[in-house]
Amino acid sequence: MSNFLPELLQQLFNGLSLGAIYALIAIGYTMVYGIIGMINFAHGEIYMIGAYVGLVTLSAVGVQGGLPVWLVIALMIIVAVLVTAVYGYAVEQLAYKPLRDSPRLVPLISAIGMSIFLQNWMALGQGARDMAVPALIPGAMRFGGGSDGGFEIFIPYARVLVIAVTVVLMVLLTLYIRNSRMGRASRACSQDMHMANLLGIDTNRVISFTFVLGAVLAAVGGVLIALAVGKLNPFIGFIAGIKAFTAAVLGGIGSIPGAMLGGVILGIAETLAAAYISSEYKDIVAFLLLVLILMFRPTGLLGKPEVEKV
Repeated sequence: MSNFLPELLQQLFNGLSLGAIYALIAIGYTMVYGIIGMINFAHGEIYMIGAYVGLVTLSAVGVQGGLPVWLVIALMIIVAVLVTAVYGYAVEQLAYKPLRDSPRLVPLISAIGMSIFLQNWMALGQGARDMAVPALIPGAMRFGGGSDGGFEIFIPYARVLVIAVTVVLMVLLTLYIRNSRMGRASRACSQDMHMANLLGIDTNRVISFTFVLGAVLAAVGGVLIALAVGKLNPFIGFIAGIKAFTAAVLGGIGSIPGAMLGGVILGIAETLAAAYISSEYKDIVAFLLLVLILMFRPTGLLGKPEVEKV
């Protein structure tokens, strides 16, 4: 019993770091849905591509290249952001823009097709096997334990970086959406696309920007999780994308704070289920939580009910 609290704190930290990644990906889902009312199911693959681009950049720079670790990580993130921004724009132009006036099922199928294409494209280019990512940030903070054999809390520096970068990006995103010209245009489009068009807002540009911004955040998440976990494969994007979509729905699809909250709740729920029940049950608990939320609050925790305009 004396080890219960330290173990709980350890699992909460693990869940928070996992939830931070889910939140970064979920924002892309919720922003696209909030503006055009569609789900970008290719978004998880953008996250996977960001992780691979970060690894390729690391291989090009070299672990022993003499550059400071912080500069190597910054280069990994910058290159991943630039490449995935192009992918995000391409997905919008190829899979969504031509089908924008079609029934909602059509772009959904198109997005699933793009997801499968990107997954197999990366598998053919990089191989379908697991690839190891060098540990750039070894070591961890340790608390507790001692001579009495108590539980030792283990906090890896790589996961601290995940949480710190996520918090900074969330703050910057909130300020940008609230105060910038493009942010105001995005909010106007999310409220009424037709009226925003009549008022002179370039809605096509806003939609493309939304896809690019979501891709950028997913790329950062991909690089960070690759550094924290130490391995990746072409199929990590699918399950992460489904989980992030679940987080977006859990928090309230279309709500950026909801995506953040949903990601954290989902990450903590998964981690606690794996620790105190079984790792085989973590997905069951995560999706059961989603079902319960949708049963009692269909709009999600922070979502608002849609009002039909007549």
